[in-house]
Amino acid sequence: MADYRRYSKKPSNTTSEPEGDEDWDIYADEGERLDGFPEEGEVEITAVTPLRKPRHHYKLSFGELALMVHEDVMIKYRLLKGMSFSKQELEDIVIANERQTAYAESLNYLSRKARTRTEIARKLKEKEIHPEIIETTLVRLQQEKLIDDELYAQQWAKQRVKSQKKGKVWIRQELRQKGVDKENIEQALEDIDPDDEIASATILAEKKWKSTSGEVFDKKRKTMAFLMRRGYSSDIVRKALDAVQQKPEDDWE
Repeated sequence: MADYRRYSKKPSNTTSEPEGDEDWDIYADEGERLDGFPEEGEVEITAVTPLRKPRHHYKLSFGELALMVHEDVMIKYRLLKGMSFSKQELEDIVIANERQTAYAESLNYLSRKARTRTEIARKLKEKEIHPEIIETTLVRLQQEKLIDDELYAQQWAKQRVKSQKKGKVWIRQELRQKGVDKENIEQALEDIDPDDEIASATILAEKKWKSTSGEVFDKKRKTMAFLMRRGYSSDIVRKALDAVQQKPEDDWE
């Protein structure tokens, strides 16, 4: 069986108050999985305690032993005081809890802004979630249209050109870092309207030209270097500079 993260610990006997600040052994390895639970027979839930942290989690007490589960898993498996479970059943519950936790973590991460498949995977890996669970979660998110790298790349590229005044070279590198595959990156860049990229580069060129002192040659050299650093191709840079030099400075914003 895969070495999934286990929400289990042997709690102290000093408190019965809602916990959440205890040092839960949530990264137990294969040998520590449900350590202490009997191999034969069933164990009874003696108490169900809501936790302050992490949110939406509960402590299930089995006498001196305990598990921590997400409330959705608790409801699904009817984890109520007085119910009894075998160790095998608890193994299944813990794996289901891992899946639910990974999904909930993903939704929380996505609530701030759109993410790529790789960004979600990296986040879940930081939480030490098992690779099999990560892959299952990613498939679920894709099926639910919550992650879509092709659409993400298209929207990112257009936004970076128009709002951030970045060129295709810069955008390509950003999308690579976000884990978007080459095919989706190239398609997103191809979909960028050349006129939009030239317009953005021209706006930057005007600002740089106006703020640069010296002879025309120096202004041109510095403006070109500036645009290249922003990720514009030499062709776009040339067109932007031509537009700047042909436009009377009185017409600049």
